[in-house]
Amino acid sequence: MYRRLDPERIVETARRLKDRVAERFPDSGLSRVAAELIVVCEQAATDRQWFGRPHLPLRIAIGLCIGLLVLVAIGSIIVLLRLPTAAALTDVIQAIDAGVNDLVFLGIAVYFLSTLEVRRKRRRALRAIHELRSMAHIIDMHQLTKDPDRVGFSDAGGDTPSSPVRQFTVFELSRYLDYCSEALSLLSKSAALYVQDFDDPVTLAAVTEIENLTSGLSRKVWQKIMILDRTIG
Repeated sequence: MYRRLDPERIVETARRLKDRVAERFPDSGLSRVAAELIVVCEQAATDRQWFGRPHLPLRIAIGLCIGLLVLVAIGSIIVLLRLPTAAALTDVIQAIDAGVNDLVFLGIAVYFLSTLEVRRKRRRALRAIHELRSMAHIIDMHQLTKDPDRVGFSDAGGDTPSSPVRQFTVFELSRYLDYCSEALSLLSKSAALYVQDFDDPVTLAAVTEIENLTSGLSRKVWQKIMILDRTIG
């Protein structure tokens, strides 16, 4: 029961996070990102079902194609075996060479067809994972200018006309950064759904990259939260 990710729980957590952000920071950019995060989590939950079930029509078509190729190869072997015993040596060598070439191309074709379903799923998974990577950087952009060393300053000393507006209190900034960290964690869990029922090394490597990316970005966020904790203390 607790050995697999539950997509419904991930979506539920994303919805709750969106409500919390909207209640605390209405009309903020982070609230809009949190709303988009729900769509991403729902899409990952739907895609997980698509990745987990076999594509029977595609497999039947591939099986028929492979069967046809095997029949062609068998036909070539039969033609080779029926060569007259008095055939010239050059004819025999040419027939053997043609048969070997047919077997090589048959092996390539069989490999291409047998991996077609995996490559189709992989292409869709990598496209979705690329979107998750982009969202992770978007979340990082929202916390980029949130400087814990400057929060709570009543004056504008040290600021320039281009400095970001610092409207958050220490508590509000702490909650804002915590929401960013939660959003990054949800992105990581959504990425993990793509390989929960799809054992593909390429996709697994891409998911691992997302997990490393979100962990690194979340680590930066928590460094700011720790600075805020010392400020409060």
